[in-house]
Amino acid sequence: MHKGEQAYLDLCRSILDNGTKKEDRTGTGTYSIFAHQMRFDLQEGFPLLTTKKVPFRLVASELLWFIKGDTNIRYLLANNNNIWNEWAFKKWIESSEYNGPDMTDFGNRSLKDPEFKKVYDVQMEAFKQKVLQDNTFAEKYGELGSVYGKQWRDWKTTQNETIDQLKDVIHSIRTNPDSRRHIVSAWNPEDIPNMALPPCHTLFQFYVADGKLSCQLYQRSADVFLGVPFNIASYALLTHLIAHECNLDVGEFVHTFGDTHIYANHVEQVKTQLQRDVREMPVLKFNKDKESIFDFELSDFELIGYDPHPTIKAPIAV
Repeated sequence: MHKGEQAYLDLCRSILDNGTKKEDRTGTGTYSIFAHQMRFDLQEGFPLLTTKKVPFRLVASELLWFIKGDTNIRYLLANNNNIWNEWAFKKWIESSEYNGPDMTDFGNRSLKDPEFKKVYDVQMEAFKQKVLQDNTFAEKYGELGSVYGKQWRDWKTTQNETIDQLKDVIHSIRTNPDSRRHIVSAWNPEDIPNMALPPCHTLFQFYVADGKLSCQLYQRSADVFLGVPFNIASYALLTHLIAHECNLDVGEFVHTFGDTHIYANHVEQVKTQLQRDVREMPVLKFNKDKESIFDFELSDFELIGYDPHPTIKAPIAV
């Protein structure tokens, strides 16, 4: 059995059974627990959930977007990745320049009201095309602010300089593997007001032992049904790529959480997922002719043997 996936399913059950009902920023409401940890042995296979389909292509293109230091959804849209659209779209519809139909609470309304969804789909498609085709519009409304890629690759200092944390941590792993400072932080308090969404996965640390690279992620806020499956796969992929560059094998991915929650409008979807059996983990293959993490493209990745249960749809809380 896929031990890591079972740990994820056990977490879902724990939240449903023991979670505290809480209000949240989005107004959706959650069932929440605080402080939890899961471990995934990356030697056993690639930890992409099988109890529902998780689109690996979206995981990989988002990670490459982070690695490039990009903060504009244009790259994602060009790769048919729509997972950040809602935050940019929200910025657009709340601007003084937007004069279209009322899009208030579009996430929930588009699920409950078929007529509204038709209108929303038209507005979202028009927004995406404008981001792709209009440079000025893309710079203003496709931009998400100083989110993950900016902090990983271009952290601003008080001396008006920048730090490339990702390059630095790779250099540190290669030259001083026993260091306890292999850390990248996305949580920059000064930049929080300038982010479409403050980083949920806030800090990660690498650890080298017995020729293997392990990674621990601290995630302050975890949308267990929609977000966490992506986060697990993303940081597992990142660990594989950095291990490759540093001539190491992979060890563990350790996922540590703060506020760990299931949104109130995801409960039925979680219950459906919990009724499904766990299948074999896939195997990750990638182009090992690429030596640097910064050289990879989406076409360099392949998953072998991924046979998941069907997708389960749920609204994103924006």
